Amino acid sequence: MSHLDDIPSTPGKFKMEKSPFIQSRMRWHWQSSLAKLTFWSIIFFCLILIFFFRSPSANPLLQDPYRRSLRTYNWGGPAWEKRVRSSARVRSRNGFSVLVTGAAGFVGTHVSSALKKRGDGVLGLDNFNDYYDPSLKRARQELLERSGVFIVEGDINDSALLMKLFEVVAFTHVMHLAAQAGVRYAMENPGSYVHSNIAGFVNLLEVCKSANPQPAIVWASSSSVYGLNNKVPFSEKDRTDQPASLYAATKKAGEEIAHTYNHIYGLSLTGLRFFTVYGPWGRPDMAYFFFTRDILKRKSIPIFEAANHGTVARDFTYIDDIVKGCLAALDTAEKSTGTGGKKKGPAQLRVYNLGNTSPVPVSNLVSILERLLKVKVKRNIMKLPRNGDVQFTHANISLAQRELGYKPTTDLQTGLKKFVTWYTGFYSGGKKAAG
Repeated sequence: MSHLDDIPSTPGKFKMEKSPFIQSRMRWHWQSSLAKLTFWSIIFFCLILIFFFRSPSANPLLQDPYRRSLRTYNWGGPAWEKRVRSSARVRSRNGFSVLVTGAAGFVGTHVSSALKKRGDGVLGLDNFNDYYDPSLKRARQELLERSGVFIVEGDINDSALLMKLFEVVAFTHVMHLAAQAGVRYAMENPGSYVHSNIAGFVNLLEVCKSANPQPAIVWASSSSVYGLNNKVPFSEKDRTDQPASLYAATKKAGEEIAHTYNHIYGLSLTGLRFFTVYGPWGRPDMAYFFFTRDILKRKSIPIFEAANHGTVARDFTYIDDIVKGCLAALDTAEKSTGTGGKKKGPAQLRVYNLGNTSPVPVSNLVSILERLLKVKVKRNIMKLPRNGDVQFTHANISLAQRELGYKPTTDLQTGLKKFVTWYTGFYSGGKKAAG
């Protein structure tokens, strides 16, 4: 019989023997157990602290790539504020003072440079994350600094930093280009997309709604919002409720969030749906970029086919055309109508396609690169994987043409020639590591 059977099932009827020896023994046993428990608790706690602070893999800020951007940056102080004001100072009549998020990114660098060149005040913000080689972003930063654009190193989720920037500078406009890009990477690190494209966007809008005056906001959506839509060309009036990737879903969520902040707080918001942007200083994760790298390394190039040998095509849009569209959106943006978070009247809410209207099969892209690089390409025909990529994109830009005066002028042959010239110059002689 177990010793547990000696304990009655009815509470209150069992009385412990009141022997002094037993009481003393139990007190000693209890004190000894408590001492041991305290000792091992302290040891265990110390081991946790040591493991947390000394092991990179155990530190969540280092383990999760999308959280690493929340590390503390050095900002603030008189010298820092002076640089911020100088960079954001308007130098042309009726110019804007623009905060450009993601300024060290591909589109961000080109837009910042164009704004500065025409006399607008420009302040950049970027967290320089390592989604792709940060050295390319640093090179873009150096390029902008030579033209007088200061990039503050920080995260759009950092409310204190954003509020400080608006305290130092009364921005008239925000060009919001910071985002976690890439369709395929969303399958590896979905949290980074929620962190940047949703939480970061909301955080920025929260600060903008409370700013006085509220800035007008132009932000980057994506052609990916059209998802599984089969109607071509894609129009702003088409359905966008069938995203094919998490990236597309977060961009669609951004458009709905923009509608909410426009409706409640009177923020002027313009969304731009970019269609496969390419050109000098581009992103290494884009096909034209890594195709160029691999062709020069004599590697085979994967050419994807859709079902039944269907052609995969993209509406490739040259960066200079995208920049013109971005600036036109800023120039035609109306003022926000709220003050201190309180809406005083209806505010502007727009969305535009910015594409080239001429979809090109990816196989043709490879052929153009083959001629420009003077290297015979080894092609590897593969089925289009189920990773969020869609078979084709094709922009209807009639609305942007009518309301923004948007008119792309660069064909793929001309644009790729400019890219190849930049690429071979930038990565020549071992100057940079092409990856």
